[in-house]
Amino acid sequence: MIPFSVTQVGSWPRSRELLRALRDRQQGRLTRDAFERVADDEVRRCVAAQIEAEVDIVVDGEQRRDNFYSFVTEKLAGTQLMSLAEMLDTMEDKSGFEEMLDTLDVPASAIRNPTCVGRLERREPLAVDDLRFVQQLTDKPVKVTLPGPYLLTRSMWVGAFTGKAYADKSAMGEDVVRILRDELIDLAAAGAAFVQFDEPVLTEIVMSGDCDRRTFM
Repeated sequence: MIPFSVTQVGSWPRSRELLRALRDRQQGRLTRDAFERVADDEVRRCVAAQIEAEVDIVVDGEQRRDNFYSFVTEKLAGTQLMSLAEMLDTMEDKSGFEEMLDTLDVPASAIRNPTCVGRLERREPLAVDDLRFVQQLTDKPVKVTLPGPYLLTRSMWVGAFTGKAYADKSAMGEDVVRILRDELIDLAAAGAAFVQFDEPVLTEIVMSGDCDRRTFM
């Protein structure tokens, strides 16, 4: 029995080729199938490195995702990617939002947020296909990482857009929880050894008295 299993959070550095393919995919210059072929090769490289290092629990490195949570837009109906710059005029606390933008080390136009603009439903699984691909590459246990319900609810709610579909943030959050629960059931059925829901923004509840301030991961 292994006293301490070795694994990682999930995200690995992406190659220049993959970043270029992702950008081309987002801008409509590359088909989804063509992007997936590039991503498949990067996942193979990532898994091979873990096997060589004798990692106990393998991940896919989140190679297919543009970032940790905005990838859900391609999987969920009722969402739309919006840059923080595009969202500025819709913020209830515009001055506070501008202050937050000033602290970023990248342009606000470069950060895209998965905004809820309608009723949320899974168009396709969030990560089941990614799991099955990694299972073809190794007999080791596979871990899937997903954004948690608090992170998704906090980031996806933008009142000017989301309020047209949901009465309040709690109502939208119930659908987020339902979607993640259904995904967890499907991942378990597909043989995922572990599913890790990350909630980095929950630190604000513990460390900050101001939990209504808008932040974006």
